[in-house]
Amino acid sequence: MANHRRRIKIIRPKLQMKLTLTFVGLTLLALMLQFMVFLRTMTGIAVSLPSDHDVLMDAIPEVLVQSLLLTFCVVVPLVFLVGVLLTFRIAGPVYRFEMYIKQILRGENPGECRLRKGDELNELCGLINQVTLPVREKLDQDKSGESSEPARKAA
Repeated sequence: MANHRRRIKIIRPKLQMKLTLTFVGLTLLALMLQFMVFLRTMTGIAVSLPSDHDVLMDAIPEVLVQSLLLTFCVVVPLVFLVGVLLTFRIAGPVYRFEMYIKQILRGENPGECRLRKGDELNELCGLINQVTLPVREKLDQDKSGESSEPARKAA
């Protein structure tokens, strides 16, 4: 499994969307804070001007809203895309662990749990290998015992 390319585009949609939307929400909050700080700063500058402060005060909201919208259009999709891509490093291993444990529960021996290079949760994969080792060894013994059983009966 470690060297295979991802076939499923969104492994754990609920988990990945929850994490990604959290990133997007935090980004939106940061952009709104930035907008308010710029608005306060520009208003302070406009008030301190000796003349033409009314012209600047009239232009500030339009200019800042345009800047905010442009930033939203660039940053939010970028954060969403990066968020989805980064969640693969967590959602992929979680999916792999689920499939691995289901194989063992079905009585199969999938060997050691392995993750792709760059995936997170490698320590957890190692712990799963340690915990499942006795079960996998027993499955191997049962399998080798079954294959030698018919040979003994035939003799």
